[in-house]
Amino acid sequence: MSRRIPPPMQLPETAAYWQAATEGRLLVKLCTACGEYHHYPRDICPFCLSEATEWTNASGVGTVYSFSTMGAGDAAYTLAYVTLDEGPTMMSNLVGAAPAAWHIGQRVKVVFVPSGGGPPVPMFEPLEN
Repeated sequence: MSRRIPPPMQLPETAAYWQAATEGRLLVKLCTACGEYHHYPRDICPFCLSEATEWTNASGVGTVYSFSTMGAGDAAYTLAYVTLDEGPTMMSNLVGAAPAAWHIGQRVKVVFVPSGGGPPVPMFEPLEN
């Protein structure tokens, strides 16, 4: 039995993000005023409060910052904070390996997992896969 992924809530300001996910691309926002990347996508930069933000393609590669496995057996899933190579840290799920195989500092890459009736959701698997 696999875990059902609920469809993500889509807002007008995140439409491009979810469209890119459907295309297999991970987007992050870049503030052209201060040069900082940020995630979760929003129109206002959380660093300098500028509205000068733009979508940019992320590499989809990062490092596990922290993780925790919830549940047991077939219902187990692993939540994680992944720091993208571009700088922002995003909360996601780790997939493609047993919970005991994960470790802090592990290199991972994005994969897009289908949701129930919505766009696919970015999650991360081991880079060495």
